[in-house]
Formats: sequence, structure tokens, C-alpha cells
Amino acid sequence: MRIIHFNNKGWRARFDDGFDEENLRRVADAFAYIWADARPGSTILVGYDTRYNGRVLAGAVASVVASYGLHVLVSDGPCPTPALGWSIARDTNISGGIMLTASSSSCEYGGITARAADGGPISDNFYDAAARIVSSVPITSHGKYSYVDIVAPYLEHLRSMVEEDLLRKTGLNVVVDPLHGSARGCLAGLLKMLGCHVREIHNDQDPDFGGLHPMPAEPWVDTCEQAVVAYSSSMGLVLDGDGDRFGVIDEKGRFVSPHKVTPLIMEHLVNGRDEQGRVVATFSSSAYVKRQAARLGCEFTAVPMGFNRIYREFVEGDVLLGAEEYGGMAFPEHLPERDGLLSSLYMVECVARSGKSMSELADNLEQELGPMHYIRRNIQLDAASIQAFRNILPGLNLKSVCGKRPVSVGHSDGLVLRFADDSWVQLRPSRTEALVRACAEAPSVELANRLADEACSQALRHLP
Repeated sequence: MRIIHFNNKGWRARFDDGFDEENLRRVADAFAYIWADARPGSTILVGYDTRYNGRVLAGAVASVVASYGLHVLVSDGPCPTPALGWSIARDTNISGGIMLTASSSSCEYGGITARAADGGPISDNFYDAAARIVSSVPITSHGKYSYVDIVAPYLEHLRSMVEEDLLRKTGLNVVVDPLHGSARGCLAGLLKMLGCHVREIHNDQDPDFGGLHPMPAEPWVDTCEQAVVAYSSSMGLVLDGDGDRFGVIDEKGRFVSPHKVTPLIMEHLVNGRDEQGRVVATFSSSAYVKRQAARLGCEFTAVPMGFNRIYREFVEGDVLLGAEEYGGMAFPEHLPERDGLLSSLYMVECVARSGKSMSELADNLEQELGPMHYIRRNIQLDAASIQAFRNILPGLNLKSVCGKRPVSVGHSDGLVLRFADDSWVQLRPSRTEALVRACAEAPSVELANRLADEACSQALRHLP
């Protein structure tokens, strides 16, 4: 019987290495035990993405949860993760939810994650408790469950959150690429209802994602880039496998870095929608986010990597938006979790209100905030070296990198060195893979690469 290891996203594994109905039933049994003990007879929602056998596996999970006397509702089709979260949050009788998704991972992987009663991420304590009680024998219990449409009400809510008259007046031409994921038909259909001219690509049922990774990043956005140019579109919007992250293509067919998209949406919320609050972003987010917050008069809070850290700031209150470095954004007034569909709508609304093209907005941002270039790379190490690297990081204090003395050194999320010109470099061992992630940002690509190279070189020299 496979040992189940949870992280703060739940459990993820390859379909050919244990992600099957038997193990999912064991995980569901542990989740259900906790919920039934805390709130007997409450409701649990179950959703799933477009991966292999999703509906069948969701039914198996629901059957186990229902056997604990819980009222279980299963999405009547693949659904975006934010649709599940929003549906949970709006009903006080719902004590949590389960989403079967591996998000932006390739088709070989499946995943299961739990949602809290507010629709946000479940606590680490929940997963710790589940890990302690996961059964070591097959679970054969069954209960009755029902199906429900959770997507339509969610989309209607999103429609109410944007200026429909503005979008109808401008009638932007948009290419939408859900990458065969669970947002297919959702964003495209909503934009059509809002008066946009929409072409949707990669929208057929394909559990192999057409050979793509369902990730809104290069090179997986290439087809969308080409489609934007071919159809003379105003922009392209790319969603990941479960719709919680998004990417933007400008009218010239160029991918717009999330490090620019986040500040653009920040300005739209503050100046276009008259909203205020703190901006929360991970340490490895672009300096553009911090600079834009200062420019807009918003307090800025940096947190270690991981959306759970952003979520904790939401609980404290007074947050305008939370952003991570990969293009995930959350708006706590809507949902304390990332929502790629709402982020996309705000980006369309931003372009419509500005009267400028997507490329003009991105170029103007660099003129207003100064040039910054972000790079990210992975350094492969063996398992022993990775553990040794983790051990030395808390005491590692590099005096200078590329002749630059850091103004601050942080160890709460790997090693983060920051310099007077807003350049920075981060070294962070992966939690799940035998590699070190190196991120750096600087006014030039050359300096960013040199910072990453030299920081890695210095750090690795400290290995035993």
C-alpha cells in the first residue's frame, strides 16, 4: 500500500505511480473523517479538472466522503478551481471541498487538494492530521451523492464584477486559450456575453492536453501568440489547467511577463476602480510590484513563497490583492484564492478603460517604473547535495555578489539578497524535486544572469 505524503497543496502523483482510485479513496476517507468530526452532516463540494478519468475518480471520492453522513455535491462537469472555491464560500452550510487537479502539471500527473470553508486553501494542520489517519488498507465504504452545476452561478457572479457597458462599447477582439483545461468555454463564453469578439483555441476535450503542459508560460503559449497575430486580436489570454493562473499576450503576439501584468492590474484597481488596500506578494515577485505599490500609495507586504503565506495576510485584512511570481492573483473581496478568470477580466477591463493597446500599457509601465529584467533557472543536484544545501542556507551570508553589497539578507524563504538598486537574487531548494531554484532581477538581463550565476557558485562552494 502506497505511503501518502501531503504538502501544502495536498497530494500529487503520477497516474502510473499510485494516483488511482484506491489511493484516492484512502485520502478522501481521511479528509471526510476530519470534516465529519468537526461539522457532522455538513456539505462538501467535489470538483475535478479535465484530466484522465476525472468524473469517475470524483465520484469515487464523493462516495467515500458521503459514507460519513456528509452531504456531498459533485460538479456536473469539469470546473475551474476558483469556481469550486467561490461556491464553497457563498454557502455557510458547506464546510469544505475537494478538487481533483494537478493544475499546471503535465497530463501524467493527478492531484487532490482540499478547500477550507471560506473557499481558500486548507491549513497545514488539516493535512498533518490527514497524514496521521490515512488508512493502510483499501476503503470499501460507499455513500450517496448528487451532482450540481457550480460553474454557471460562478460565471454570473464574475459578470457582475466588471463594467459590462464599457466592455460592450469597446468590443475588444480577444483570443482565449484554456490549454484544454477546465476553464474551456468559461472565460470565452463570458467574454462573448460581455460584448467581446472571441476566438477560443485548445478547447476540445483532451486529457493529454494536446501534448502541451497546461501552463500559461513559454513555450506553451506559442499557439496563442500566433493566433493573436493571425486574427489581428487586441490580446490573448491563456489559462492553466484548472483556471487559477493566467497569462497575457499583447497584440503583437508577445508574451507579457506576469511581473508586468500584476502592476498593470494594480493600477487598474486603484485608479480605474477606486479600490484601495495592501498589496501582498511573494519575495520572488518582481521589484515592479513593490515600485508600483509605492507609486499608487499602497502599503506593500512581502511574504515567503507559497500561496498559503499570502492567504494568512488576507486573514489579517485590508488587502487589495495578493500576487505570486508565476501569474497567480487573488482578490480577497471576491475569494481568498487565486482566480485566473477574474484576473483575465480585469486585464480586459484595464485595456478597454485605458484606450491603449496591451503593448503600450506594458511599455509605458517600464518607462514609469524603470527597466527591470527577471530570470529564473533550475540547478539540478543529487538528493544528498540538496539536503546539504538546505542545511547550510540558514547560516549562509554572502558578503557581496558581482561586486554589489546586499542591503538585506533574508533566510525565511531560502536565501534572498537585496541590493540598493532593487536588484535581488534568491536561491531556494525545491520542496519536491532535487534542484535549487535560482531567481534574480536587475536593470539588465546581463546583470540578472551574473547575479544568479555568482550567487549559485558562491553558495555551492560552501557544500561539504
